[in-house]
Amino acid sequence: MAIGKDGRNPKKEQMDSHLVNNNMTNMTTNQGVNVHNNNNSLKAGKRGPTLLEDFILREKIFHFDHERIPERIVHARGSGAHGVFQVYESLEKYTKADFLQDPTKETPVFVRFSTVAGSKGSTDMARDARGFAVKFYTDEGIYDLVGNNIPVFFIQDAMNFPDLVHAVKPEADNEMPQAASAHDTFWDFVSLMPESAHMIMWAMSDRGIPKSLRTMEGFGVHTFRLINKNNESHFVKFHWKPTLGMQSVAWNEAQKISGFDSDYHRRDLWENIEAGNFPEWELGLQIFTQEQADNFSFDVLDPTKIIPEELVPVQLVGKLTLNRNPDNFFAETEQAAFHPGHIVPGIEFTSDPLLQGRLFSYTDTQLSRLGSTNFHELPINRSTAPVHNNQRDGHMRHDIAKGKANYFPNTLGGGCPFHAMIQGKGFDSYPEETTESKVRGRSDSFADHFTQATLFYNSQTEPEKEHIISAFSFELGKINSVEIRKRYLGILTQVDQDLVTKVAKNLGLEVPSGLAEETLFYAKQNHADYPITPKKPEIEKSEALSIEHKKVETIKTRKIAILVADGTCQDSLDKITNPLEEGGATPVLIAPNVGSITTKQGNVLPIEHSFLTESSVLYDAMFIPSGEKAIELLNQEPDTFQFINEMYRHCKPLAFGIGTDTILDRTYINKQEKDWGVVIESKENSLDMFLKAVARHRNWARETSRKVPA
Repeated sequence: MAIGKDGRNPKKEQMDSHLVNNNMTNMTTNQGVNVHNNNNSLKAGKRGPTLLEDFILREKIFHFDHERIPERIVHARGSGAHGVFQVYESLEKYTKADFLQDPTKETPVFVRFSTVAGSKGSTDMARDARGFAVKFYTDEGIYDLVGNNIPVFFIQDAMNFPDLVHAVKPEADNEMPQAASAHDTFWDFVSLMPESAHMIMWAMSDRGIPKSLRTMEGFGVHTFRLINKNNESHFVKFHWKPTLGMQSVAWNEAQKISGFDSDYHRRDLWENIEAGNFPEWELGLQIFTQEQADNFSFDVLDPTKIIPEELVPVQLVGKLTLNRNPDNFFAETEQAAFHPGHIVPGIEFTSDPLLQGRLFSYTDTQLSRLGSTNFHELPINRSTAPVHNNQRDGHMRHDIAKGKANYFPNTLGGGCPFHAMIQGKGFDSYPEETTESKVRGRSDSFADHFTQATLFYNSQTEPEKEHIISAFSFELGKINSVEIRKRYLGILTQVDQDLVTKVAKNLGLEVPSGLAEETLFYAKQNHADYPITPKKPEIEKSEALSIEHKKVETIKTRKIAILVADGTCQDSLDKITNPLEEGGATPVLIAPNVGSITTKQGNVLPIEHSFLTESSVLYDAMFIPSGEKAIELLNQEPDTFQFINEMYRHCKPLAFGIGTDTILDRTYINKQEKDWGVVIESKENSLDMFLKAVARHRNWARETSRKVPA
């Protein structure tokens, strides 16, 4: 800065005045001491050694060295958001839980979505189950509904959980592969655990690779209890139904998305919330009685089983809306501590053996990760209801408790805090009778491992079945051990004959006669008389289990790639972009280069996306407007055809304006084929069908009608 003849520094004075007038916040240490210089350590001379007494440097480095906490063993890769939940009408008939009573009341929530197997730095698009955990900040305390996007689990007893996780994680000798189940140890484990067959069917289906976090279902997995004010009990299964419906991606597409944007799900959630496209789910309850449970062909305490919606319909009772992104990822999403044992009066557990193990595990996990029994005092975990007890001290205590009485009962503290039962508000467990002897074993009602796996497969559309066959073929094909492949084919013989025949053919193996001896050996350790003849199932198909049967046709929040160049016709462009935006979709202009283009009419349009930065797999549909010069320029770009062919292969809608024939003729698209997802504008054919095609999302028939390289 220039110094004046009078010794004044006008620039510095201007800056100092700006800081004072704008009331800028001073930088301080964590103890509140103002920091004069945050760029240089304290030294003995400008070129001398750094002094040990530099407490500012030591504090800064100390904090940096400890900024990372141990990542979650499972569900490490997560995304979170704040929101609200509102019940549609009082559920007092079933539960006394306060947040399920008043339809005018909004309950704050924090939701964390996650993959299961991968580490924090893994891709969002791995084939995997997804965590779906909701923290309700109710007036009666914290309630955590900690579930997945799949309603069943791999195992029946928590005793096997460490083994499952060890098997699906990268292999112990070489730490490979990351965020993938397609390796020997995982399939070795599940091939010896026939109880996992049902969950494996879900994981190998399109549910294992959702299009977005906003378009996947959530489930509480276990059977819980609802208790009303009369202490009457009903069983309940929890569901989250996305208002946009379910959507998935093709496996080839998922692999490419991982290369272009490994944060695809996280980015999609963040950007939609920022744009005001607030994700919504309806809370659904399957409520049933003990008498109904006794008459089902399966055991409702078995976490590898669903209750088909045809037997117990899902009642939609409320709406969850995510409307705010976290201010700080670490402080909120990373430090959020969920626990299935965080319940409120009116919601209770059952004897599901996997749930019972989780009730122990989660507390222990939070202590290991967050370093203190006081993790509940972190802002993201803190109850909005008043907290009063005699727990004191501990590592990183936040609250400052007053008084000398830190025990109960007491008189020195006036007897406080009192038992809440004095006011009739305390948590009182449902008096379920337990008269059985202690035993380390498993009920024979848990022994049917394949009926519901078959139900799931039978309930899929033909394209969805083909995706399952391809998924098994890919996963088992990555295994080095042929014996493990054969052993899992033995399990598939119990699910569906067509399924196992096609997978075996893809692997170059014969279809085995039945379960392998090793599989039977371990199954008999749980059930001595295994295999046990299962009860006849109530139904053979359920449309609720198919994404295609239950999809919602809408263009809301869909991203549409518009391929443009200099000379693009503005009228042709507006003909598509205007109705897309009106319907809630987002058209995105993609050109050979970023910067700008000039339309045929002379309008200058900014371009933020090019073929270099974008890929078809990041979009739901594509349109090329008219314009002779633009079509000529796009014809000179090899990426134009890569974009079109890849989108066509992934069964997405495409539309072409008048005059784009020279581009179409160089693609794999056959203009003579009838394909509702390909709309070509002409004098006889308008582009109106394109909007309907975008709403339908995918024409999976292309996968079998015409193979297209991309």
